[in-house]
Amino acid sequence: MDKNIKMSVRNLNFYYGSALALKNVCLDILANHVTALIGPSGCGKTTFLRCLNRMNDVVEGARVEGQILLDGEDIYGPEVDSVQIRRRVGMVFQKSNPFPKTLFENVAYGLRIDNPYSKKELTARVEKSLRDAALWEEVKDRLNDRAFELSGGQQQRLCIARALAVEPEVILMDEPASALDPIATQKIEELIQELKKKYAIVIVTHNMQQAARVSDYTAFFYLGELIEVDHTDKIFTKPGVKKTEEYVTGRFG
Repeated sequence: MDKNIKMSVRNLNFYYGSALALKNVCLDILANHVTALIGPSGCGKTTFLRCLNRMNDVVEGARVEGQILLDGEDIYGPEVDSVQIRRRVGMVFQKSNPFPKTLFENVAYGLRIDNPYSKKELTARVEKSLRDAALWEEVKDRLNDRAFELSGGQQQRLCIARALAVEPEVILMDEPASALDPIATQKIEELIQELKKKYAIVIVTHNMQQAARVSDYTAFFYLGELIEVDHTDKIFTKPGVKKTEEYVTGRFG
């Protein structure tokens, strides 16, 4: 995985206080590819995901060792602004979390921060983000409705549109379809395939079939360690580590 590297994680250790949650993780994340993180609950997948855009900075007692490079720059460097990192590395959470605002204001929220867009520019950016999130045709006549009036699947795509609006380079998704029905899940999965044409995507999923469907690479975590990473088809058909095989075949987890 040396070509087209967007983010590079080197010798990452992560601590909650004195507890070591991630141990010596090394992983490359490629532009225009989907990398799935799999493993049993509590193995460090979400913790790792949150390290990639410094979301763990807000956790008291959290400490990072090692390097996470974004286009070759260490995102934990002393001069680096964590807010800017979160603009470049967007996040979509497990539970859709729209703001108690209109659909338009949800998507425009990040655009209004530090950006004096004209009304025309703002409207165009909101429309583009909703189109990119495959939601525009469903909501174009409802932009002044409250976000909570949307279905669960639509709310999740609204949150994706909100993340896309600030034009990130990487999108992190923490089990984005776990609370959705099969039809809404399929829409999210189809959307991921479209989005990878523009972005590097990292997705945490407990659903093995979903990982197999949407990802190009799969990384298997166990007890805070990255056990194996490879092309997804290889992880699911011919893994190189016995523990990986036991997990993907359902013998534990």
